[in-house]
Amino acid sequence: MKTLAYPLLLVAASAALAGCGGGDPAPAAPASVPAAAAAAESTAPGVPCGDVTGAGGAKTAVVAHGKVDCAAATKLLTDYFAKLTPAEANSPDGPGPVVLDDWTCGSGANDPVTACSTEDGRQVEGTRG
Repeated sequence: MKTLAYPLLLVAASAALAGCGGGDPAPAAPASVPAAAAAAESTAPGVPCGDVTGAGGAKTAVVAHGKVDCAAATKLLTDYFAKLTPAEANSPDGPGPVVLDDWTCGSGANDPVTACSTEDGRQVEGTRG
């Protein structure tokens, strides 16, 4: 009897969920922000901000995404590389995550890109050259 209960429960759950999609459509973006501008802002490629000295002295190109200016982006990566210990820099899992104020930075093992982000969507990338 227990084996029949599971299929019946799945059928009942599927039927209940099928009714969930029939609500009102999602509200449109506010008229004050054109859709094309909103899409462009969310997919912006980023702003090149020059280079900093990364782990092991490697030249690292800095790119700011979102509402981050170049001065803040280059300072963030400079502070991140200065804070890394040799053990963190040489970790088989990659350095990080390292928290610097609102930011969390790190990268994967042997990954030439260091990524930093905040909870509000700001991002900074550093790519070893």
